Amino acid sequence: MSISGKTLVAVIFLLTACASPPVSAQLEVPRTAPTAGRDSGKIEPSVLVNDAPLLLQANLKARILAVQQGGSTLKTYSIAVGQPRYPTPPGTYTIRKIVWNPSWKPPPGAAWAKGKTAKGPGDPGNPMKVVKIFFKEPDYYIHGTDEVESLGGAESHGCLRMDPTEVADLAKMIMEHGGQPRGENWFWRIIHFRREEQVVYLDDPVSLTIVD
Repeated sequence: MSISGKTLVAVIFLLTACASPPVSAQLEVPRTAPTAGRDSGKIEPSVLVNDAPLLLQANLKARILAVQQGGSTLKTYSIAVGQPRYPTPPGTYTIRKIVWNPSWKPPPGAAWAKGKTAKGPGDPGNPMKVVKIFFKEPDYYIHGTDEVESLGGAESHGCLRMDPTEVADLAKMIMEHGGQPRGENWFWRIIHFRREEQVVYLDDPVSLTIVD
């Protein structure tokens, strides 16, 4: 049986039309982490971790400060805690204020501070190194210390001591999650101009829990 030229052209046209997708058809785009699950109302675990608040927990017995987010521990730091005569108070606190290059004044009426004099920001004799992270104002805070040999012990007067480099790292992290991030130039100035005190108030306070 012979097929005319017109019939052959018509058959080819029909076959081509059936094989081609409609003009209105949309391509399926592979889902990526930022978009996966958003349209279904479900949030992927990675998104939950990123959006979860930063939580700090200090264990007085273990002398460890843990940084947690979304059920995961991001970092742990060695700390010094209060002496038996000057214990660090257990409880749950809210961090709202951070002071970089802090000054120091002897606590009025404190026997251990008798004869000590106030020290300005960056003074070599200032026991507050780099930064103070207040959790119970005005007397209790996390701060850097040059007595790094005391870390892991009960050596402070109620505050939580940390290595100066590590407390700076912690303070930067708290600021980022507390709604007050800063650029590297800002931190460079903090480190290189130690006699300039800088106070930062968090837009989104960070929780600290201290357990025995």
